[in-house]
This record gives sequence, C-alpha cells and structure tokens, in this order.
Amino acid sequence: MNALPRFVARKVAITAGLLLGVTVLTFLLVQAVPGDPSLTNLSETAQQDPAIVAAYKAKWGLDKPLPVQYATYLTNLLHGDLGTSQATGNPILSELVRYVPATLEIALPALVLSLVISVALGMWAAVRKDRAADQTIRAAALTGLSTPPFWLAIVVLYVFFYKLGLAPNGGRLATVYTPPAPITGLYTVDALLAGRTIVFWDAVAHLALPVLVLTCITVSVLIRFVRSAMLEVLDQDYVKAAYAKGLPRFTVLRRHVLRAGLVQVVTVGGLALASLLSGTVLIEQIYSWPGIGQYAYRAALNLDLPAIMGVGLFVAFVYTLVNLLVDVLYGVIDPRIRVS
Repeated sequence: MNALPRFVARKVAITAGLLLGVTVLTFLLVQAVPGDPSLTNLSETAQQDPAIVAAYKAKWGLDKPLPVQYATYLTNLLHGDLGTSQATGNPILSELVRYVPATLEIALPALVLSLVISVALGMWAAVRKDRAADQTIRAAALTGLSTPPFWLAIVVLYVFFYKLGLAPNGGRLATVYTPPAPITGLYTVDALLAGRTIVFWDAVAHLALPVLVLTCITVSVLIRFVRSAMLEVLDQDYVKAAYAKGLPRFTVLRRHVLRAGLVQVVTVGGLALASLLSGTVLIEQIYSWPGIGQYAYRAALNLDLPAIMGVGLFVAFVYTLVNLLVDVLYGVIDPRIRVS
C-alpha cells in the first residue's frame, strides 16, 4: 500500500474511534443537564399525575439505568436513528436535514469570502511588515476580534435595513414568495434549478447581512494566522534565495510562500468551516435564520434531550470530519507528513 492510502486509512480509523468516544461524552453531558424533561415537556396538569409522568419517562426510556439508555442510543444510532424529539414528536434526523441546509447556505459563502480576503490581506500585511499597511490590517483585525458578534449583527441590521433600506430584516425569503421545491435545501440553488430567478435574487438579498457579519467575524480570526504563517515562510532561506535570483515578487509569493504556508491556512480554515457549520446561535437568532444554531437553542430551551444529543453529535461529526479532511490535505500538500 502506498504512503498516502496508508496515511488516509490510519486517519479514518482514528476518526472512527473519536466518534465513538464522542457518543459516550455527548450522552453523559446531556444526562448531567439539570432539570427534569418531564417537567419541561408536560403541562402543569399532567405533571401532577404520577401515572402520566411515569408513562412519559417509560416512553422515552428515562426510567432505565444509564448503561441501558446508552446501549439503546448507540444501537439506534448505528441504524441511522437519532431518536425522536420530545418537543415536536418528529424524528431528529429529519429535523436536522431541514435545518442544516440553512446554516450551510450562509456558512459556505462566508468561508469562501473569508479565505480569499484573509489570504490576500494576510500576505499583504506580511510583505509590508511593520509598515502602514501592516499596522492598519492588524488594527482592523484586532478591532474585529474585540467586537461582540451579536453587537455587530445588530449594528449591521440597523444600518442596512432600518437606516438605508438596502437589505431585508431577516428570514430566508420574503413572505410574498413560496420556497422553491426542496432539492438541495439551499434556496438559492433550488430557485435556480426551478428557473425562479426572482426567488433566487430575493434569497441572495436575505443572505447578504448574515454572510457579511459572519465574514467579518471569521476574517478577523483568520487574518492573524495567515500573516503569522506567511511571515514564517518569508524568513526561510529558499525564499531569500528566490529573491536573490531575481524572480518577480508575485512569482515568489505564489510558487514558494503561498504553497508553503498552505498547511497553516488549511488548519485555521478547517476550524472556521467547522465553527460556521456548527451553527452560530446569536447570528441566526438576530436574523431569524432557521439554521442548526436556532434549532439547538430551541432544543436547549425545551430541555429536549434527544434533540440536544442529536445536535451535539452533529457538531462533533462536523468537527471530526473537517479534522479528517484537514489531515488528508496535510498529506497531499506536504508528502513528509504521510510518513510521520
């Protein structure tokens, strides 16, 4: 077996072990949540009837020992069953499938814009180290890191919706339009596939503000890592030798500096992607965006244990999968990592 397939197989095995450990941790953390789910999901009248409370706990397996509850949970999980929401009575998997595309629709554009802007400004700041451009970019990044995301979201909404009227106030689509037939779950893509151009542009307009806020937040984090990575590469002897040979700056930056710094960029980009896909509760709440963050908030508010476990498992799956992809990209970018 070649080095790369062996490397990938090893990383996949490690990821599978991590996911198994995550199921245990998620289950135990949910059990540690204070409060009685029956008191949250039953009416006050039903709470006074011990028979109803007992029946409720028996239905959801809350009257069984923890090892039995976990064994049942893991068995169902292996069959693709995440359980049923105690609050809505719907399968958790079907609810996640409904909410995840909304988060995906704002996460992917925000990530692409963040990477493009961060790499460009980070390299510029590194090349112009300690000069006016570098100082300005670093100050802007520090300001972004110091700004609370919810405050930025409110200010952007106030300026662009209330004052300027350039963007809608929230939601995925105006109430005058019906959502396109669900194919991918992404309103923009589904509207294009259905040939509904007006709906497409309305969906894009609703995307603008949350994507803008998420991009500003993510750029503030990424740009410092990109600058640091590029500075480290610029200090290498082979880069100085390339300059000494008379190669144009753009060629040196593209062929030598950017490629060598890709490992660090992939790392922070992967973390940013996982964070965005896991849902941003405050941003989704402010913009009435029905994504995974809003679903997690409602599940926690209702003490919906199966839904909380489903969200926790989804978040863990996203992080471990992104970590696996990052590790594989490491091996592709730098062959030395495959045999380490």
